[in-house]
Amino acid sequence: MKLTSTFLTTLAAGVMFAGMAAAETNLTVYTAVEAEDLARYAETFNESYPDIKINWVRDSTGIITAKLLAERDNPQADVIWGLAATSLLLLKSEGILEAYAPEGVGELDSKFVDADAPPAWVGMDAWVAAVCYNTVEAEKAGLTPPTSWQDLTDPKYKGHVIMPNPNSSGTGFLDVSSWLQLFGEDGGWEYMDGLHQNIARYTHSGSKPCKLAAAGEIPIGISFAFRGAKSKAAGAPLEIIVPSEGVGWDMEATAIVAGTANLEAAQKLVDFSVTKQANEMYNTGYAVVAYPGIAKPVEHFPEGLLEAMIDNDFEFAANNRAAILKEWQSRYDGKSEPK
Repeated sequence: MKLTSTFLTTLAAGVMFAGMAAAETNLTVYTAVEAEDLARYAETFNESYPDIKINWVRDSTGIITAKLLAERDNPQADVIWGLAATSLLLLKSEGILEAYAPEGVGELDSKFVDADAPPAWVGMDAWVAAVCYNTVEAEKAGLTPPTSWQDLTDPKYKGHVIMPNPNSSGTGFLDVSSWLQLFGEDGGWEYMDGLHQNIARYTHSGSKPCKLAAAGEIPIGISFAFRGAKSKAAGAPLEIIVPSEGVGWDMEATAIVAGTANLEAAQKLVDFSVTKQANEMYNTGYAVVAYPGIAKPVEHFPEGLLEAMIDNDFEFAANNRAAILKEWQSRYDGKSEPK
C-alpha cells in the first residue's frame, strides 16, 4: 500500500501528540489554602512546567491532616502544599514526609524551614489570630469592644461570638494551643469553659467567623488578622482587635509525601514554592511570608500584631495535638456546625 505524504504527516503528528500526552505528569496535591488562590498558583507554576498538571484536593487543615494520617500505608497524595506547620511536624514524626532541600531554600528566613538537613518541610507564610469585631452589629447589641481574650468570657457576649472548630480548622487549633500556652493547661481549659458559654457556634473554617462578622451575621468572629484586613478593605464595618495577652500563629508549609511515584515533578513544585515569585503571590493573601524583604504593608493590618505573636511552641502543639483535640471535642463539640 502506498502511503501518501499527508497520511504520513498526520501519523507523525499523532505519534508526537501521543508522546506529549504520555509525558504529562499528574500531581495530586493536598492543600488547605483558600480555594480562590489555587488556580493562580497552578497557572504560574505551569508557565515554567507546562507538562506537570496539578490536581488539587482542598479541605480544611484538620480534615487534610486526618486524611494523610489515614492514608499513611497507601499514600494518595504526591505533595502537601499549604498545610499548618504543626500538622507537618506530626506527619514528619509518623514518617509520612520525604525530606528534600529545594533549590533556593537558603534564601528563606530560617524559622520557616524544618531544622533537619535535608528539611522535611519548608514554610510559605504565616497567619496570626485576631478578633473581628463588627462595630455596627455590636452597637445594636449594646456591646463594647473586648481588649483581651479574657474579656470574651464576660456574660454580655453570650451568643455573640463565633470561632473555628480546632478539629477542622488550623486557625481553631492555633487558638486552642496558644491559650494552653498562655494560661497553662488547667487555666487554658478553664478559659475555654468560660468562652464556650458565649459561643454561638463553632465553624469548620478558620476564615468563616470573620466573614460572618463582616457580613453582619454575628458581632464577633475569632479568626485571623489578614482575613479581617481583607474584609475591612472591602468595606466591612470591622475593627480588628489584637488581644492584650498575645496571639497564636502558625505557618503554612509545603512537603513531599514519602513514596510518591512522581518524585521529580514533586521536587519541581516544591522548588517553585520557595521562589521569590511564589512568595510574592503568598503576600497577596498573607502579611508574613518566608522570603525576607518580600512582604509589603497590608492595608488595615492591626498595629502591634507582629509584636503580639507568642513564642509559639510548635513541638508542644504537634506532640499534644491528638490529646488536645480529643479533650476539646469531649467538652465543646455540641455547638459545632454540621459538616
